[in-house]
Amino acid sequence: MAYFENIGKVAYEGSQSQNPFAFKFYNADEVVAGKKMSEHLKFSMAYWHTLTAEGNDPFGDTTAIRPWHSYKGMDMAKARVEAGFEFMDKMGLEYFCFHDIDITPEGSTLKEFFANIDTIVDLIETHMKSTGKKLLWNTANMFTNPRFVHGAASTNNADVYAHAAAQIKKGLEVGKRLGGENYVFWGGREGYMSLLNTDMKLEQDNIARMFHMAVDYAKEIGFDAQFLIEPKPKEPTKHQYDFDAATSIAFLQKYNLDKDFKLNLEANHATLAGHTFEHELRVARINGMLGSLDANQGDMLLGWDTDEFPVNVYDSTLTMYEVLKNDGLGKGGINFDAKVRRDSFEADDLFLAHIAGMDTYAKGLKVAAKLIEDGAFDKVIEERYSSFSEGIGADIVAGKTTLASLSEYAMNNENPRPNKSGRQELLQAVLNQYIYG
Repeated sequence: MAYFENIGKVAYEGSQSQNPFAFKFYNADEVVAGKKMSEHLKFSMAYWHTLTAEGNDPFGDTTAIRPWHSYKGMDMAKARVEAGFEFMDKMGLEYFCFHDIDITPEGSTLKEFFANIDTIVDLIETHMKSTGKKLLWNTANMFTNPRFVHGAASTNNADVYAHAAAQIKKGLEVGKRLGGENYVFWGGREGYMSLLNTDMKLEQDNIARMFHMAVDYAKEIGFDAQFLIEPKPKEPTKHQYDFDAATSIAFLQKYNLDKDFKLNLEANHATLAGHTFEHELRVARINGMLGSLDANQGDMLLGWDTDEFPVNVYDSTLTMYEVLKNDGLGKGGINFDAKVRRDSFEADDLFLAHIAGMDTYAKGLKVAAKLIEDGAFDKVIEERYSSFSEGIGADIVAGKTTLASLSEYAMNNENPRPNKSGRQELLQAVLNQYIYG
């Protein structure tokens, strides 16, 4: 059965094309910086936003019109699998991601939930073998069900903690079976609403214990995926323990998990943390912790996770600049953790949104590659820090100085003055020139 029978395979037609169902900039086979676009941009379909999102919000009911809505329960779950692989085929997407509850109903017991998962994973595996599509990552949803009201790994209830462990165990087994390249942990409710009732140390210790158990079990079953943590600062809790890249890296280092984990960074989460996306990427990159991306954008005027499709070329350019400087994402990719707007309720809108996002990242990739090839920012940065390449600056970098020697140097070099302009406006103009030129 065809679920999107009125839409054919989306092709690259170039920037002058007036066909809304064609790529203007994403040309999968075009070579950029030594690799095909499709290799740089390992685009992934987010199962939850593409196949299960219904367009509801806190103030309104569902609006989405989907061709699988005539089904119910497990029949709908099976229809979504078929629709998802048709969608990926027509969009030219090689990868997909999912939470456990995205692919199947939970049922009334854990045993029933796991049996449902096995049934749907059988179907997913069959489609993967026939299409060549790959699992970028999977994860366990441990935030939607009311049992997780106080968190999962950070819960105050040991029975809930055990339930979360069971979901993770099953998730790792599913990831291994489907050849998942990564496994993601997103602590949707791993935080607190008030410190008045919170044992912060116990909660963080317990999260670390869960991560260590997951690492151990993955090794036990031979699942060699990259483990990822996805930072997020707030919503739904007032404070989440994986607030941003720096906080998450510090957590991983404290608990000796930094060799087993990297970060899956999301643009809209950076916004909520009060950062730019390139800031989060830079923090992860310089610490060797950049693992994968969730591509979306937030509304600067709204204080919650709006998960809009990325259409800002300025942002995508700076994003891909960091990715290229990182020599790529390794096992990671670019997952569209983005949903169509509530008033974009027709099935065709799923295609139009992904086309916009893929084109935006393709354009950003090409601009970023040219910036790096030309060294567009390098000279200004080199000159700005030139005082650390000679004289006392070189001694500082080489570790040859002490507070005493620097104090003596300063006493003989009174009133140091700024010696190099930051040239911020120049570099912003250069960036614009490359984007629009």
